[in-house]
Amino acid sequence: MVGNYLIGLREGLEAALVVSILIAYLVKIGRRDRLAVVWAGVAIAVGVSVAFGALLSYASTSLLSTFESRETFGGVLSLIAVAFVTWMVFWMRRTARHMRAELSGRLDAALALGTVAVVLTAFFAVAREGLETALFFWSAVQAAGSTAAPVSGFTLGLATAVVLAWLLYRRSVTLNLATFFTWTGAGLIVVAAGVLGYAVHDLQEGGLIPGLNTMAFDVSAQIPPGSWYGTLLKGVFNFSPATTAAQAIAYLAYLVPVMVLFLRRPRVATATAAVQPAAVGRSPAAE
Repeated sequence: MVGNYLIGLREGLEAALVVSILIAYLVKIGRRDRLAVVWAGVAIAVGVSVAFGALLSYASTSLLSTFESRETFGGVLSLIAVAFVTWMVFWMRRTARHMRAELSGRLDAALALGTVAVVLTAFFAVAREGLETALFFWSAVQAAGSTAAPVSGFTLGLATAVVLAWLLYRRSVTLNLATFFTWTGAGLIVVAAGVLGYAVHDLQEGGLIPGLNTMAFDVSAQIPPGSWYGTLLKGVFNFSPATTAAQAIAYLAYLVPVMVLFLRRPRVATATAAVQPAAVGRSPAAE
């Protein structure tokens, strides 16, 4: 639940910030008549993302007839999900402070072209977040096993993100977005490392990677999978008491270098790079 709450919060806030920035900009320039068009683009993006998640579930349970094919399918998609979320956390860390100006420029161009262009601008801005969220959430749910906790955590994270974005839009709270995305990005890297380990195990069960019976460690007797602390370790770090050598190598080979690169400070720091608290409702001129 904890890992999926973080996915819902982080990804949901990104999408909600995009929507609130678009709305705030339209209100600022006096184009409230285009708000319904933006919401239409958002609704289509959400629908496509949900349909994509449903398609993944259907394909994994109905279209694949053998155990090996299902495990291979899940492993490959989990690898893709890890690649997407890794790219996303680095991209957001680099561009969070300039997101407002970039979206405003795109919306200006879309307004000049017409209704369809505005719909597409809102759609693509939200769909990117939605599709990668659906893929990563699906992979995380597969890693968690048959339990309702991932869905509950993800839903709660989305709800928190929507409330937080609304408070930012109303200027009821301020949030240092760079700091927020740095810490949540670090948390997602830990979650992604666990998903990567699970992907390797899936591919081993699918027969694509050898060493399914070569264990790095097996502490099932000390940490029973059904115990509360075993469940906690599984939910937060995707820790498996019985971990193969390939899983352990993949986990550490991803987690250590990616985390170091992500948390490393830029070599050149200037006074203009100082992070200021951000409020979504603030006008671009104020920045």
